[in-house]
Amino acid sequence: MSQEKNEYLKKTPYRIKRYYAYTLATIVALVIPFIRIDGNHIFLLSFDKKQLHLMGVAFDMQELYLMPFLLMLLFLGIFAVTSIGGRAWCGWACPQTIFRVIYRDLIETKLLGLRRIKNKQKEPNWKKAENASKRVIAILLWSVLALVAAADFMWYFVPPEDFFAYLQNPMDHMFLIGFVLAIAGFLIYDVIFLKEDFCVYVCPYSRVQSVLYDDNTYQAIYSTNRGGNIYNENSEKIIFKQKDLPDEKNECTTCEACVTVCPTHIDIRKGLQLECINCLECVDACTTVMGKLGKPSLVQWSSTNEIKNNKETKVVRKSTIMYTAALVVVIALLFIMGGKKEHMLLNINKTTELYKIKEGNEVTNNFLFLFQNTDSKRHTYDLEVVGHDDIVIKRFKPFSLSPGKLRKKVVVLSTTKELVDDNTKDTPIKVTIRAFAKDDPKKISVLREAVFIYPRADKLK
Repeated sequence: MSQEKNEYLKKTPYRIKRYYAYTLATIVALVIPFIRIDGNHIFLLSFDKKQLHLMGVAFDMQELYLMPFLLMLLFLGIFAVTSIGGRAWCGWACPQTIFRVIYRDLIETKLLGLRRIKNKQKEPNWKKAENASKRVIAILLWSVLALVAAADFMWYFVPPEDFFAYLQNPMDHMFLIGFVLAIAGFLIYDVIFLKEDFCVYVCPYSRVQSVLYDDNTYQAIYSTNRGGNIYNENSEKIIFKQKDLPDEKNECTTCEACVTVCPTHIDIRKGLQLECINCLECVDACTTVMGKLGKPSLVQWSSTNEIKNNKETKVVRKSTIMYTAALVVVIALLFIMGGKKEHMLLNINKTTELYKIKEGNEVTNNFLFLFQNTDSKRHTYDLEVVGHDDIVIKRFKPFSLSPGKLRKKVVVLSTTKELVDDNTKDTPIKVTIRAFAKDDPKKISVLREAVFIYPRADKLK
């Protein structure tokens, strides 16, 4: 019995594993805004510069066709994770859960001794002067961290280099500062006062989880086969003491350890509930109690098939195959569309005058070209007509453009050749224009079509 007891108790608690996951998630969230590739960020949605940075590539507003794919990837990813591992996101990576753990388990429990890790449902006596003063300290400590979290959130929309530059002139950027303070204020209210009620009543994810679960979904689940039914079919608690269990083989000690440790205040023995965030605190609690008896935990991170139906959990199944296929398609489309990134944008518009006829039957058409440098470097741009030797560029000189800048140019196309012999109407002729950077023509080159209007024959001399 002693050897079996040690075997169950020596396992690393899920709570400690979660702390490692929280540390990694926090580091990643803080570091990503500072990582740059060729001057661009890994992820940045800048409303100021009207750009999306993705894996070191900058996309302008005209190229935000990637956003639907990113949103599909996000939702499909969460649905796939939920189908396989339940609300693993909520318990292991959600900022709300991480913030609550930092405030409740680190600040209130470890630093100030206001709570116990094993009892998350017992509120301290706030009327006691010592507890009240400690709570003020806890709120102040969290307020500082909330400001850091709010700033970190803004760094995904305002890059850190701009953010800190703006702070040097706070009066000129009161909207930004107000936004950060508003986010920090919400985090203070949310983490200190709203607490897990956010997960239960506000977050929509809990409402859809039951649709995504099946008998093979991993979750925190209580074994009624071993422990016995504590609740009846109407979800009414019928067992309060171990002696009241109908079968002497039922192993539940009714110690309530799994209940008192739950941050969302539920009893996992009741079955699947939308309040459960898969933090697995109940698994750790039951593992400790049952481990002392030399038995495995009655609450495990497992599936309904494995715990109640004595069947093997199938990770590869119809739903996971469909999610995987959908994710592969979306990722492939994302890479394909991302590979079409243009480092220069060009719009061509015809002026109101259709054409001019000059001496020698020279026909000219005026166009308005709008250039935009979407690369991270300064470039010199030039033009050429592709596949139509009879039409030439009469008016245009190469020019330089800084990153992110736009420039309008009037471009005149001309021809002295007789392109069409038609006395009845003017003839539109499609012309392909190639715009390119003279310093890097292979990388930066775009093709656009313009319509050259050639006059009817009776207008020519």
